[in-house]
Amino acid sequence: MSLNVVTLVGRVGQDPDVKYFESGTVKCRLTLAVRRPTRNSDEPDWFTLELWDKTAETAANYVRKGSLIGVKGSLKFDHWNDRTSGVKRSTPIIRVERLDLLGSKQDTASGMGGSSSGSGYSDSGGEF
Repeated sequence: MSLNVVTLVGRVGQDPDVKYFESGTVKCRLTLAVRRPTRNSDEPDWFTLELWDKTAETAANYVRKGSLIGVKGSLKFDHWNDRTSGVKRSTPIIRVERLDLLGSKQDTASGMGGSSSGSGYSDSGGEF
């Protein structure tokens, strides 16, 4: 049995980076800061998120830097060769399947996006 499920709640680190392809596909990348309280500090863990199609469009329209969101997806790794050294590199990416806008009404009024009801959007066009 295999299981690859990631669930995170945090604040968006920058406005979404959205790309539209000629095929009609939409891709969105953003970073998410998730608090992990420890004894010595309250440093966030940073995650790179990748969203596609309707979920990406929702992020492009409603998510901004500082927005509180919840995501459910899977962990994948992007691999490449470093241009200068030729060394193989990789970075973890969370492939988001579901996006929940968790911001308050105040966030919405200030242009931060979000929904007090926590509306859910997924690639399949519906909730899980």
